[in-house]
Amino acid sequence: MIKFLPLVAALVLAGCTMGPDYVRPEMDVPKDFATRQSTVPVADRWWALFNDPVLEKLVDEALIANRDLKVAAERIEQARAQFVITRAEGLPRVGIEGSRSRDRSSERIGFAPPADAVETDTNRLVLRAAWDIDFWGKYRRGNEAARAELAATEAGRDAIRLSLIGEVVRGYFALKALDDARVVSLRTLETRRQGLSMQQLRYDSGIVSELELSQVQSDVAGAEALVPAIEQRRTRQEGALALLLGRSPRAVFQAVIDRGPNQPPMAVEVPAGLPSELLQRRPDLRIAEQRLVAANARIGIARANYFPAISLTGFFGGESQQLSDLFSGPARTWSIAAGLLQPVFGAGQLISAEEIADSRTREAALLYEQAVANAFRETRDAISAQSTAREIATAQQVRERALSRAFDLARIRYDNGTVSLFDVLEVERQLLLVRLESIDAERDRRAAIVDLYLALGG
Repeated sequence: MIKFLPLVAALVLAGCTMGPDYVRPEMDVPKDFATRQSTVPVADRWWALFNDPVLEKLVDEALIANRDLKVAAERIEQARAQFVITRAEGLPRVGIEGSRSRDRSSERIGFAPPADAVETDTNRLVLRAAWDIDFWGKYRRGNEAARAELAATEAGRDAIRLSLIGEVVRGYFALKALDDARVVSLRTLETRRQGLSMQQLRYDSGIVSELELSQVQSDVAGAEALVPAIEQRRTRQEGALALLLGRSPRAVFQAVIDRGPNQPPMAVEVPAGLPSELLQRRPDLRIAEQRLVAANARIGIARANYFPAISLTGFFGGESQQLSDLFSGPARTWSIAAGLLQPVFGAGQLISAEEIADSRTREAALLYEQAVANAFRETRDAISAQSTAREIATAQQVRERALSRAFDLARIRYDNGTVSLFDVLEVERQLLLVRLESIDAERDRRAAIVDLYLALGG
């Protein structure tokens, strides 16, 4: 059997691999991002630019304990094991077969055995081997598809990791924005309660009318309703963030989230890099491409099924009545055989299988092209939003300062009898809304920075 191995190896090496080799689809991508870029590429820990040690600690906690990320790691182990299984299908299979039996023949037949042969013992021990020769590259294409699926699974883990970091950072700043909104609403409530006490005294003294008093009472009630609404949103945001961090059910229920100091983020420019690098950096694009690679490889598997399956089997060992003679020369037994199975009629199954493989490859190519186009759309939007969000936040801060000054002037003029109470209350309502909008604008500015780095692949 050994002397046939060089011949078989030469046969396999001379064999062909069916199906098309993978070629990345040609895509018309932009030459640059059409904006000023820094000289520094995307940092590994880009969230550190917010200069918040508490945030960095929370991100590290999520990367260690988040359950979705752990599930993705388990999927990688499954895909790696499946790749090993697929790769083994094209390799020789070797096993040891041993048996021992005792038989008795009938003494009432035409040719009865000798008396000493009526009962016999048989001992057998052989080394058995089988090999499906991959002459047409069916198993090589299967390995290619399995390897691509493994790479797609690994990219899927990277996608979950990148999304997790983005959700933690955005959730953290959303929580801090709600903290600030709570402070503003409580301060507004306290101011309005003080104003109500003063108006109540003026009403009791007959200085103001019941209409003015009722209006102030309405504004106080509005501020009282705003506080619990913000508290409810804070509670939900804390719970959502605790869940992202992978904490226990008890810790999620308690939802104790640390906060760092309010630090303005560093000035951010678009990191250095070429648009074509998105194809390798973004995990979602790697997933789409590896699925296309796998689908393309399966065309070769479908086409190889048209051709004969060639197999080689054999065994080598010993067989004897006496166990002590099992390894002697006369007890030697062996066999080697080659088999060929050529499909002749399959009622269209092979043709349909190839059509399915071709169609799935075209589908995967379209999904890949769509993913690339969507990636550049997200990048374009993120680059634009990063600058516009900063402009909006700056404008809101200017507006807040102006309205705050207007409110102070309105109160002075009201005390001097120049304007009515309704004018003061209207300015105060606008000031509250602008302060809350300013908080949201700052949150959106930070979120735009996060979106920029996510769009660029982290």
